[in-house]
Amino acid sequence: MLKSNQNKKRRTPLTFHRTTKKVAVAGLFIALAAGAALAQSPPAAQTNRSARPEAQPETATTLTLQKAIALALEGNLDLAVATREIEATEGQVLQGQLRPNPELEYSLENQRAQTRTQSVQINLPVEMGGKRAARIAAAERGRDIAVEGLNVRRIEIRAAVIAAFFEMLAAQERATLALDSVDLAKKATDAVAKRVTAGKVSPVEESKARVAEAGVRVELAQAQSEQRNARVRLASLLGPNPPRFTLVEGNVEATPVVPSFDSVQQRLSASPTLRRAQLEVERRRSLVDVERSKQMPDVTFRLGVKRANELQSDQLLLGISVPLPLFNRNQGNLLEALKREDKARDEFQALNVRVGTEVMQAREQLDAIRGEVDVLQRDILPGAKSAYDAATIGFENGKFNFLEVLDAQRTYFAAKSQYLKALAEAHRVAANIDRVLGDPSTNADKPANQE
Repeated sequence: MLKSNQNKKRRTPLTFHRTTKKVAVAGLFIALAAGAALAQSPPAAQTNRSARPEAQPETATTLTLQKAIALALEGNLDLAVATREIEATEGQVLQGQLRPNPELEYSLENQRAQTRTQSVQINLPVEMGGKRAARIAAAERGRDIAVEGLNVRRIEIRAAVIAAFFEMLAAQERATLALDSVDLAKKATDAVAKRVTAGKVSPVEESKARVAEAGVRVELAQAQSEQRNARVRLASLLGPNPPRFTLVEGNVEATPVVPSFDSVQQRLSASPTLRRAQLEVERRRSLVDVERSKQMPDVTFRLGVKRANELQSDQLLLGISVPLPLFNRNQGNLLEALKREDKARDEFQALNVRVGTEVMQAREQLDAIRGEVDVLQRDILPGAKSAYDAATIGFENGKFNFLEVLDAQRTYFAAKSQYLKALAEAHRVAANIDRVLGDPSTNADKPANQE
C-alpha cells in the first residue's frame, strides 16, 4: 500500500504537466482563430460610422438679417392665425350677400273627401330698407380689419426680428471683447509672474494679477450667457423649426437714421395701427346702418293655389304681409350700435394721441442714443484705447505697475461694452418706430445708416 501511494504521488506531477500543455495548446489555437476573425472583420468604430452616417453633427451656419426676416415671415405661427381670421371673414361676406329663403306652405281643411280643401303656396320675403347692402358693407369692413391686422402683425414680427438680431449681434461682439480681455489678462499675469520670478516686483502683484484674471473670466462667462440667451430669443421668432446657427452676420456699428419730424408726420397718417382703428370706426358705422335698416319691416309676398273638392275647382291665392312696428322698432339695438360707434371713435382719437406721443418720444430717444454713440466713438473709445496701449507698453518696459494697466484695461473695455449696448439700444428703438409707423422701406429694410 505504501508503494502504491508513492507511485501515485510520482505520477501526479506528470499528469499535471500534460494537462497544462493541452490547455496552453488549446488557448494558442483559440487566440489564432480570434486574430484571424478580427483581421477579416472591419473595426467596430468604422462599421458604426459607415452604418450611421446621419449621426454626424450638422454644420452650424451664420444668419443674416435678411434671412432672419424671411424665415420669420414665412414660418411664424401668428401670421398663420391672422390668415385664418381673414378666411373666416370671407365667410361673413359670403353670408351677408345671401338673400332670405322662400317658404313652401301646405294646408289641409276638413278630412272628409267630399268637403276637403287643400292649398299650396309659396311665401317670398323681400328685405326692405337696404338691409342686404348694409349687411354686406359691415362684413367687408370686418374683412378689411382682418387684412390690416395681418399687415400689423407682419410689421410687428419684422421689428421684433430686427431688434433681436442686433441684440444678438451686440452680445456676440461683447463676448468677443470679453474673450480678448481674458487673453490680455492671461498675458499680463504671465508677465507679472516672470517679473516676480526675476525678483523685480513683489509676489503680491502676481496675486492681484490672478484675481483680476479671474474677474475677467467671470465677465466672459456672463457675456457668453447673454449671447446664448439672445440667440434663443432670436430663434424663437423664426418659426417652429428655426435653423441651427451660432453666429449672426452684420455690422452693428452702422447706426440707424433718425427720421425727421415731417417724415414722422407723413408716416404716422398711414400707420397700420391707426388704419386698423379707423377701419373699426367704419365697421361700427356700418353696423349702425344695419340696425337702422332693421327698423323698416320686411314684406312677404304669397302666391299659391287652393283646391276645394266640394266645388271641384282651383282658386288662385295672392297675399302680402307686413309686420306693424308698433312696439319693437329695434330701438335698443340701434342705440347700442350708436354708442359703440362713439366708443370706437373715442378709442381712435386716444390711440392717435398715444401713438403720436410714443413715436415722438422714441425719436427723441433715438436722437439721444445717436449722440451718445457719436461721443463714445469719437472721443471716449480712442482715448481709452490710447491710454490702455500706453499703459501696456509702459508696464512691459517697467515704467508702470500692474494696477495702472488693470485700471486702463477696465476703462477701455467698459467704454467698449457701453458702446455696443448703445448701438443695440439704437437699433431696438428704430425697430420700435418702424413697428408703429409701419413703413418697412425706411429702417426695416435698411437698418443701418446708408446715407
